[in-house]
Amino acid sequence: MAVLAVVSFSAAPALAKSKPLVVGYFPGWGVYSPHPYYVKTLIDNGSARRLDQLNYAHGNVSGGHCSVGDLDTDLQFTFDAWQSVDGHPYDPKSPFQGNFHQLAELKQRYPKIKILISLEGRAEDFVEGAKPERRRAFVASCVDTFLRGRFAPGVVRPGIFDGIDVDWESPQTKDAENFKALLKEFRRQMDAVRPGLRLSVAVGAVPQMMPGTDFAAMARLVDQVGMMNYDYAGPWSGQTGFVAPLFINPGAPHDSSSIERSIAAYETAGVPARKLLMGMPFYGYSWTRVEEANHGLFQEGDGVREDAPFYAIHALAAPFHVYRDPLSKAPWLFDGDTFWTYEDPVSVRYKASYAVRQHLAGVMIWELSGDTPDAELLRSAYRALHHPLGNRAFAEGALAMRELQNSNSVGY
Repeated sequence: MAVLAVVSFSAAPALAKSKPLVVGYFPGWGVYSPHPYYVKTLIDNGSARRLDQLNYAHGNVSGGHCSVGDLDTDLQFTFDAWQSVDGHPYDPKSPFQGNFHQLAELKQRYPKIKILISLEGRAEDFVEGAKPERRRAFVASCVDTFLRGRFAPGVVRPGIFDGIDVDWESPQTKDAENFKALLKEFRRQMDAVRPGLRLSVAVGAVPQMMPGTDFAAMARLVDQVGMMNYDYAGPWSGQTGFVAPLFINPGAPHDSSSIERSIAAYETAGVPARKLLMGMPFYGYSWTRVEEANHGLFQEGDGVREDAPFYAIHALAAPFHVYRDPLSKAPWLFDGDTFWTYEDPVSVRYKASYAVRQHLAGVMIWELSGDTPDAELLRSAYRALHHPLGNRAFAEGALAMRELQNSNSVGY
């Protein structure tokens, strides 16, 4: 067994060739939302039977060690019978409550769902934990807390989490070697607990956001590379645009990028398509005082800093009009003054179908509570991954691109 342990952590175990994955981030803070989002919500709206993997946001990284992100939410929050996965009210004699208890119940009911803990924290905290003198202890604290289930004194529940998602935003050139060594240490210690535990990493929309990273080496160590394919445009942008365009529209600003280019860039950097997850935002942004030209698209305006969930944008009615980009199928709303960029079932299905065509690992949703009460966006992604759009749909998009390029116009 010792010999096997020595070689097992040198690379990530190959994921079995299968259908593309539906991966969704679950917001632990959703219990406090004006529209509360519980683990049971995943069952009520049908998401649980469509999700392959749930990334719980989040575990905390601070001071060179890992800890439960929110003790009250994760371990102490009490659920009434109607809010609970098993339909029973909380047991006041049990020290194990909160979202983690609900996740344990979810696994019993849907054992095929893999649940990962997403580790989040300030960049400087990851830098500190990745230092050679602290690395082993840092990783050990993460593994001990979440994989061995030693959540708090008197609360030990192993087996809830099937892996770790590392969300370091983002290692820079000076951190590159320590970042690679950190992932190698995660792989070593995780394999020592149980071979087959999943290790994923969240990365920026483009590789340039992590300068100096050896992406080919990183890909050999992890099971999944989740691309945060969103925020290509937002309130910080000088003009309106698309939050997550699949393709670049010829009328977009010259510094624009797209999901298509992001995928190509990561593949060129050495990440195989079979490990890439396409990020999908279940939220959107708005601008006000937008010029009316081109129905508000690529026009100057005042960005509104607050993002909004899809269900809220979806509920907007007249005087807003829905427009759609012929290339990415991305929608936008405009009423002559206010512009909204977001995703809808049409664009989500188009993107998920593209993920299948590109042989990606699947899609990654940030985050599940932004969906409608009946999980309209997730259902669209699921259907497309299992029954993707055919060649005709993408041929029509290519034709639309050529027509726009020839006309030098972005009019709709």
